[in-house]
Amino acid sequence: MRASLRRAERARTLRGLGLALPLILFTFVFFLLPIAGMLVKSVQNGPMPDILPQTSALLQPWRATEPRTLPDEAVFAAFAEELRTAARNRTLPELASRLNFENAGYRSLLMATARRLPETPAGSWRDTLVGLNPQWGEVAIWAALGRASPRLTEGYLLAALDHRRDDNDNVQPIDPSRAVYVAALTRTLEISAIVTFLCLVLAYPLAYRLATLPESTANLLMILVLLPFWTSLLVRTASWLVILQREGPLNEALQWLGVIGQPLDLVFNRPGVLIAMTHVLLPFMVLPIYSVMKGIPPNYMRAATSLGAPFFTAFRRVYLPLSLPGVTAGCLLVFILSIGYYITPLLIGGPNDQMVSALIAFLTLQTLNWGLAAALGAVLLVITVALYLVYTRVVGTDGMKLG
Repeated sequence: MRASLRRAERARTLRGLGLALPLILFTFVFFLLPIAGMLVKSVQNGPMPDILPQTSALLQPWRATEPRTLPDEAVFAAFAEELRTAARNRTLPELASRLNFENAGYRSLLMATARRLPETPAGSWRDTLVGLNPQWGEVAIWAALGRASPRLTEGYLLAALDHRRDDNDNVQPIDPSRAVYVAALTRTLEISAIVTFLCLVLAYPLAYRLATLPESTANLLMILVLLPFWTSLLVRTASWLVILQREGPLNEALQWLGVIGQPLDLVFNRPGVLIAMTHVLLPFMVLPIYSVMKGIPPNYMRAATSLGAPFFTAFRRVYLPLSLPGVTAGCLLVFILSIGYYITPLLIGGPNDQMVSALIAFLTLQTLNWGLAAALGAVLLVITVALYLVYTRVVGTDGMKLG
């Protein structure tokens, strides 16, 4: 009897696993693997250890020398030989592109040197290379080669935080005129926080009203809340671009009502971004809050008021604490969605309203600096995970309700 029960339980478990297997595979292939690939790319140093293996190996002990001077003749000789081989194998452009991220102009230096490199040196290889281009006599050029020589690097992550290693491998902040990534991260967090707050202010009373209405009326109004999901994000953003223009319907209505005398500038600036993002993300705040409020028994408030508590006191002491799991879940969801927004700030915002996602797209599609793009994505991932850990610490997973 026990054996048959165990077999039945095992068969039930296997059936459940079989039903869940497609979802598990989908999550693994389209979610976990891309994240793992992004994290690997953010610390992967590039092709130099494969294209210039001997030079890379010789530069490792040189990087530990203090004070930093030019490498010895063995490094110059290995570099010259492998540079000629790379040019012959047509792998030099890939290496040149990677080194150009370290020092602007490195690509031109490397390609020009490879074209003029002789078969045998005129004396030493050091003198030959310096004769071809005096830059080969600069420590900074070899320091850039040294930073590209390990297979793994923290350089992209440092660059994502506007830092870099100098010629002596010390971590230093970059020139303030070139520091853009921390400002973009700060701007992203700021916009996301404001949008989350605006969504909360609008969603909480709406969810409360929906939770206290008769079910038939609440269901009808819920359709209106979910209506934006039936339209693509691009269409909604383009619609706001029309509505918020100086000659758009919103400005015309406000002028007709006498609220304003001159049209307001609501596009290509921060207010337009906040308005459009709040509209798009509002349902993601309403649904978790409504889900929690729907489970709060109405007689709790009636009991509090019957005991003499004013409505607002009863609401603050009874209803609000019970609805906080939905509030925190909604805030977490909206904030996480906000930090990855791309289309809405790109179309409606100005140059000072672009978020990190726009920089990631630029690095991926324009400069092809996938390592730095992956590092920025990794920073956003760390922020997201940190927020989730704080949420689970404060609220706990048992209190999570997303709708």
